Amino acid sequence: MPYQDVFILFWEQVEASCQEGTFAKLTLAKTIGKPNLKNIFVRPVYSDNGFKVLVKLRYQSRETEDEESEMTLDDAFLFLKPYLKTSFSSVLLFTTTKDLLFKINKKGAGTIIEHPPTFKNVIPPKNDLE
Repeated sequence: MPYQDVFILFWEQVEASCQEGTFAKLTLAKTIGKPNLKNIFVRPVYSDNGFKVLVKLRYQSRETEDEESEMTLDDAFLFLKPYLKTSFSSVLLFTTTKDLLFKINKKGAGTIIEHPPTFKNVIPPKNDLE
């Protein structure tokens, strides 16, 4: 199945984990080529304005500062989609009930693999944006 279709199924799992309160972290990993961008991390932020996520871009180069922005889950989906297959070939969803690995192979097909959970509880990140 094309990775775009599989990613939509994967993202439904992300949304479900947020609604259930089990979402711990999302990581874009396995860079393609030698980009300066090393990882993208997404963590939950619980605030008076409802549920949001903190998206952090981590760079290889120490000269490039990491970038952080707070956004809705829908905005995070739109923000992350262009990085798939161009910059990253895998996305890891960590929840308190299971971990899911979304992978894109060289032919552009996507797969989802389930693993036992890495995190036992959700620890909200320190919000440096406040």
